[in-house]
Amino acid sequence: MEPACDVGGTLDADEPIIRVRGLVNRFGEQVVHDGVDLDVRRGEIIGVVGGSGTGKSVLMRAILGLREPEAGEIEVLGIDARTRDAALRKCIERNTGVLFQDGALFSSLTVGENVQVPLREYHRDLPESLRYELALLKIKLAGLPADALDKLPSQLSGGMRKRAGLARALALDPPLLFLDEPTAGLDPIGAAAFDRLIQTLQQALGLTVFLITHDLDTLYAICDRIAVLADRRVIACASREEVEALDHPWVREYFHGPRARAAQAARQRE
Repeated sequence: MEPACDVGGTLDADEPIIRVRGLVNRFGEQVVHDGVDLDVRRGEIIGVVGGSGTGKSVLMRAILGLREPEAGEIEVLGIDARTRDAALRKCIERNTGVLFQDGALFSSLTVGENVQVPLREYHRDLPESLRYELALLKIKLAGLPADALDKLPSQLSGGMRKRAGLARALALDPPLLFLDEPTAGLDPIGAAAFDRLIQTLQQALGLTVFLITHDLDTLYAICDRIAVLADRRVIACASREEVEALDHPWVREYFHGPRARAAQAARQRE
């Protein structure tokens, strides 16, 4: 088994686990981000919101190293995320789990085989039997029944596929979890159950969660802080109450419209 890298490096407990400064992303003439600054604190669930085209997923992909930004600095777990050092890149990859919006499961592999993909890549010396047991553990941790292990993604409901994707994201026990619209396409009951699962896992495992969402119920239920992308930058990163008080057109429409009032009422009834 490969030795674990020092995920924190010289990172102090009070230093941000993700640090973004002056980030610029563009597609041709279209500038998506122009000077984005963002700190993500260790152990928090941060919700990232913004209108269509504000580049929420682009920001996530840049932090993960899946997209090369035009300018700016990004540090993840105390490591320069733009590094070309292969060992440091693998260190970041081994310590971050990602759930993409559609689950991004391999359709020809069973759920168990999907969950084992990261284990096969980063822990090649593990016995087959142990990989199987670890996959089963992660599947149960994600709230799936044991018999989901041998099913193909096409045999699962949308909510179960998301949980399978979550199980794979947790395969390497990462301290940092990225979720891209995790409740998109779920009915309200399924979305609420998924929110509770994320919060339970975050508390039990001490995770830091970077969560892109448009779901107001998710923001009200589990997010410690909210980062708002607008005007090509992060215009606020604060508690929900502080963000709601912002005098910005998009914020007013999003946080004070009918859907927001319904989400607030639902929280007050709990």
